[in-house]
Amino acid sequence: MKKLFITIAAILLGASLAFAQDLASVTETYNNGATALQNGDKASALAAFQEALAGAEALGEEGAEIAGNCKTYIPDIQFSIAKELVNAADYDNAVASLGTTIELANKFANEGVAEAAKALIPQVLMQKANGLLNAKDFAAAAAGYKAVLDADPNNGAAALRLGAALSSAGDKDGAIAAFETAIANGQESAANKQLGNLYLKEAAASLKAKNYAKAVEEALKVNEYGENAKAYQIAGQASQLLKKNSAAIEYFEKYIALSPSAANVGQIAFTVGALYQQAGNKAKAVEYYKKAVSDPKLGAEAQKQINALK
Repeated sequence: MKKLFITIAAILLGASLAFAQDLASVTETYNNGATALQNGDKASALAAFQEALAGAEALGEEGAEIAGNCKTYIPDIQFSIAKELVNAADYDNAVASLGTTIELANKFANEGVAEAAKALIPQVLMQKANGLLNAKDFAAAAAGYKAVLDADPNNGAAALRLGAALSSAGDKDGAIAAFETAIANGQESAANKQLGNLYLKEAAASLKAKNYAKAVEEALKVNEYGENAKAYQIAGQASQLLKKNSAAIEYFEKYIALSPSAANVGQIAFTVGALYQQAGNKAKAVEYYKKAVSDPKLGAEAQKQINALK
């Protein structure tokens, strides 16, 4: 019986020594991680803390303090690595690293780091998309802004730039939808301007293609997003070519009112005077011919018409 007791005691002593060795090993790994972190080697620090965590958790209560420290450091270090990737413009790896940060932070109940990493992802995607837009890679930029909106559906700035990218890529319907999303998310003024420009471009193209009815329709659509002198000029020209002189007069007059100092205002005024003259309204014809007297090309003819109408 005495021999058996000695044997059991020897086993327990061996287990105690092994346990002490394990704790020392975990502590050494943890300290290596701390040293690497002080030296700025975050990758090595992260690996060491992860190894130390696994060992500390295996020790149970005796390793609880080290395990708790590791759980604090690991998400912070991963987040710091991710931010370094952002600063290096390595956006794809940065997003992947931020995803890992969120997983680790959630696993270790670090809500602050998880939320900060989650909030940074749309910003990183936005930076990437902005670079592509500046490089005129419109298709890739559009894909980038869509990724931003997937992460942050209420990002009005991303929707606005998505509309610009799609418009430049020739996707009119997609651009309109994106601008409408931007309007709904705080970018009303800028999005309205972009929509106006989009329809103005379409109106000019329709006028050039001699699709005059469509040119008028699109020019008037421009003004739903803010009055635009150029849109009224296009509507006036198209209406005149459609022989809708009353409408042409209306649109040209609005053009002159909005752009009284434009280089071509004398020519437009001369046209309005001629249209009024054709309509038998001498007083209005004279009024607009007078606005054209100073025009270098048509001034003499305008004065001639004024003299004839008096």
